[in-house]
Amino acid sequence: MVLYTAPFPNSCLSALHAVSWALLFPCYWLADRLVASFIPTTYEKRQRADDPCYLQLLCTALFTPVYLALLVASLPFAFVGFLLWSPLQSARRPYIYSRLEDKGPAGGAALLSEWKGTGPGKSFCFATANLCLLPDSLARLNNVFNTQARAKEIGQRIRNGASRPQIKIYIDSPTNTSISAASFSSLVSPQGSDGVARAVPGSIKRTASVEYKGDEAANGPASGEPAEGSNLEDTCIVRIGGGGEEGGRPPEADDAATGGQARNGAGGAPQGQTPNHSQRDGDSGSLGSPSASRESLVKVRAVADSGGSGEPGATNSKLPYKASGAKKAAARKRRHPDEAFDHEVSAFFPANLDFLCLQEVFDKRAAAKLKDQLHGYFEYILYDVGVYGCQGCCSFKCLNSGLLFASRYPIMDVAYHCYPNGRRSDGLASKGALFLKVQVGSTPQDQRIVGYISCTHLHALPEDSAIRCEQLDLLQDWLADFRKSTSSSSTANPEELVAFDVICGDFNFDNCSSDDKLEQQHSLFTHYKDPCRLGPGEEKSWAIGTLLDTDNLYDEEVCTPDNLQKVLESEEGRREYLAFPTSKSPGVGQKGRKDLLKGNGRRIDYMLYAEEGLCPDWKAEVEEFSFITQLSGLTDHLPVAMRLMVSAGEEEA
Repeated sequence: MVLYTAPFPNSCLSALHAVSWALLFPCYWLADRLVASFIPTTYEKRQRADDPCYLQLLCTALFTPVYLALLVASLPFAFVGFLLWSPLQSARRPYIYSRLEDKGPAGGAALLSEWKGTGPGKSFCFATANLCLLPDSLARLNNVFNTQARAKEIGQRIRNGASRPQIKIYIDSPTNTSISAASFSSLVSPQGSDGVARAVPGSIKRTASVEYKGDEAANGPASGEPAEGSNLEDTCIVRIGGGGEEGGRPPEADDAATGGQARNGAGGAPQGQTPNHSQRDGDSGSLGSPSASRESLVKVRAVADSGGSGEPGATNSKLPYKASGAKKAAARKRRHPDEAFDHEVSAFFPANLDFLCLQEVFDKRAAAKLKDQLHGYFEYILYDVGVYGCQGCCSFKCLNSGLLFASRYPIMDVAYHCYPNGRRSDGLASKGALFLKVQVGSTPQDQRIVGYISCTHLHALPEDSAIRCEQLDLLQDWLADFRKSTSSSSTANPEELVAFDVICGDFNFDNCSSDDKLEQQHSLFTHYKDPCRLGPGEEKSWAIGTLLDTDNLYDEEVCTPDNLQKVLESEEGRREYLAFPTSKSPGVGQKGRKDLLKGNGRRIDYMLYAEEGLCPDWKAEVEEFSFITQLSGLTDHLPVAMRLMVSAGEEEA
C-alpha cells in the first residue's frame, strides 16, 4: 500500500489549499484569541486574585477592540478563502504520513531483525493519551491553555520518557534465593560531565552499562543518530544486595544541589510559557529534572547546570536511597497476588515505547510541533488524520479526527473511517477510527510478522450511549474488513504471522457508572480483553480513573509528575483529584457524588488486546500496565501504557 506523504495528490491542489488557508487563518486566529480572552483558567483566576495589578485584565481591555476591528476587516478575505477551501476537501487525503529515516541500531529496519519469531518471545509496548490540543478558546473549556506551547512540551516529555535506557533491577534477599521479576522502570545512568558512566557506590553493582546523553535525549538525535537507550539491547542491570547488614547498606546521600537549573527537553523556557511547563523540584517530567521518578527502586538525581545560558552543563549525579524506600517502591510496583502482571502509577512513559496512539490533536499547528518533537524517538508518524467539509461524513466537519499515531516499526497499511452518527458539538469533528498494520519482524522462512493497532475516539456527550454503541459496532466491522483486505496469507500459504491485535483510545465511557451500562456490556469486550476489568461494571482493585478533575489541575499537590503520582497512590488523593461519575439527582454535584462512591474514578481511556485471531502457535499476555503522570498540568487525562509479551504457546513468556 502507498502511504500518503502529502494531503493532496498534486502540487497544484496543495498550492490552492495554501492560498485558501492563508486567507482563512487571520480570521480564525483573531476569533480564537478574542474568545479565549474571555475564558480564564483557574490558574489565571488565582493570579488575578493574588495580584491586584494583574496585567492580563489590562491587556484584555486594550486588545479586545483591536481584535474586533481586525476580525471584521478579515471577514471578506475569510469568505473568499472558505469558498476556495471547501471544495478542495473532496480531494484531500485522510492522513499525512511522515518518516524520519533512522539508519542506526534503533531504526525501524534494524528493529525488524531483532525477532525471528523464535526463542522466548518478544515484548511490545503501547501507550495512549488524550492531549486536549484544541484551538486555545476551546481548550480553555477543559481548563488548559496555550495549545502551541503545550504541544511542544508534551512531545518533549513523551520523547524523554520513552528514550530512557531500560534498567532491570533485581533484589537479592537471604530469605528468597530466587531473582525477582525485572523492573521496567528506568533510570538516568549516572555520569559526569565527560559523559563517562561513574561507578555506583555501596552494594549496587552494575553488570552492564548504558551511557545516557542528556543533550541528545532533550533535543533529539543529531544527524539521524538514534537517542541513547532506544535500542532494546541497551539494558543496564542493577543488583541490590539484601540481608539488612550494616556493611551492605549503601550510605545516604544528600539531595541534589538546588542551584542548578533543570532542563526540561529544550534549553531555556520559551516566551509565553504556561505555568505547567515550568520545571520544579520533584518534577520528573523530563530526564533532566532535579529528581527522578519514584517508580524506580533506586532513585537517581541528575541536575544539569545550565549556567543561565540554556545550554547543558556538567551533570552532578548522586544516589540517595534507603533500604526501606526500596522495599516500599518494590511493594508498590509488584503485582497483586491474584494478578498475572505488574501494574503501577508511573511518573514516566515506559522505556522503549514502541507504539503511541494520541487523541484530540485537533489543532494543525500544534500537531506539526508535536510531530517534530516525537520524531526524535519515533521514526514513523501519521498525523492530521480525518476529513474536512462535507466529504465522507453526514455533517460539515470543521476539525479533523484528532488522532495521531507514532511507531518505531514500519507501517505497512493504513485505513481511516469517520463515524457518521456524531451530533451537536461532536458532529463538528470528524471523529473516527484509524486502523494500522505494522511489521515487527520476520521469520527465518521470510514470513512477515505483523501486528494490528486500532486507535479511536468515541462520541463524548454523556447521554448518547446508543451512539457510542453504534460506533463500537462500526469499529468491529471496519477492523474485520481491514484485516481481511490487508491480509496476504492463506491457511495453505501463510505469508504473514499475526503477533498482536490491539485497540486503544478515548471511549468516553467508564466501567463503573450506572449511566454507562449499555456500553459496558458491549460485545467488543467479549472479543478483546481489558486488563483493568473484571466484568461489566466491575473494575480490578488497582485500576484508577484516567479523567482528572479539571478544577484542580494547577494545585501544587498535582502540578508535577512526581506529585501527581504520590497523590494517585492514595484513596484520599484519588477522590480529590480524579473525576467521578456525575449524578443526575438535583443538588448533588461533583463533590457530593465523590462522597457517595467507593470507586477509583472514571477510566475512559482504554487499552484492549485480542487473544484470538493471532498466529495459532503464539499467545499474547500482558506483562505490565501503567497509569502515567508525566503529562501533569498539560492535559486533563492520564495516559495509560501496556507492555504485551508475544511468545510461543508452549513456552514461558
